[in-house]
Amino acid sequence: QVQLVESGGGLVQAGGSLRLSCAASGRTFSSNTMGWFRQAPGKEREFVAGIGCSGGSTNYADSVKGRFTSSRDNAKNTVYLQMNNLRPEDTAAYYCAARLGCYVGRLNPNGMNYWGKGTLVTVSS
Repeated sequence: QVQLVESGGGLVQAGGSLRLSCAASGRTFSSNTMGWFRQAPGKEREFVAGIGCSGGSTNYADSVKGRFTSSRDNAKNTVYLQMNNLRPEDTAAYYCAARLGCYVGRLNPNGMNYWGKGTLVTVSS
């Protein structure tokens, strides 16, 4: 069982930055592919970023490429999402998720095994 807890959300003006963190329980963190997803009101949950087991491979949605960066610290069982140049359309609940095993490529929400409860990001114009 893996438990995930996100933090770092909040209210920020357009053009600003936030750093989300996701702390994971369990001893198998380094064997899990980690992903970030978001869901805006009235919309489906969508992929934002993924990071492989070692942190050496990352994948991003086109809408955030060049602005968001995902990283992980396996010694701390934590994955991060650095979000720069935020836009109002980035407003959403952001979720951390884990997929068992090491995978390289775009992540599908249906393929994730564990989810956090989310943290809200609001970007004002």
